[in-house]
Amino acid sequence: MSDVTDFQPRPNEIADQIRCLISDVDGVMTDGRITYDDQLVESKSFHARDGLAIKLWMRSGFGFGILTARKSTIVPHRASELGIDQCVQGFEDKWPAAEQIMRHIGCTPEQTCYIGDDLPDIAVMRRVGLSVAPADASADARDIADWVLRTGGGQGALRELVECLLKAKGRWEEHVPT
Repeated sequence: MSDVTDFQPRPNEIADQIRCLISDVDGVMTDGRITYDDQLVESKSFHARDGLAIKLWMRSGFGFGILTARKSTIVPHRASELGIDQCVQGFEDKWPAAEQIMRHIGCTPEQTCYIGDDLPDIAVMRRVGLSVAPADASADARDIADWVLRTGGGQGALRELVECLLKAKGRWEEHVPT
């Protein structure tokens, strides 16, 4: 798990300003694979630790949104399971959709962290206060990210990100059972 010192520069200052976290799906919340069965039913695998991290982030009073270029019935189902009310799908140009999510949550771009893994994410990553990429993101996404995680997409990347942000904010321990 990454330490708070992995943020560059000024980890606590950057973490302190973040109030909203927006995540891509394929390659971040999942490992990027899209699987179809013989009936052409799509499936995706989500990591349970990412789900817990999202819940802890929201319980701490911060906003969370999902933004994906693809459309899938699976994604809104997962969002509903986690209590996420901002789930935007089918936007190839992600910046206007990200602005919509931020307006709904009540955050500015400077108060927003976006995690993405590939070319469609770069426009958003360039405009937010903190841009993050999973370890296995495309080279282009890793190159422009403020922070590249140690964990790959679908393998707990969101858990790593949320845990580090909450620790930097001094909010992690309130979720650790005594």
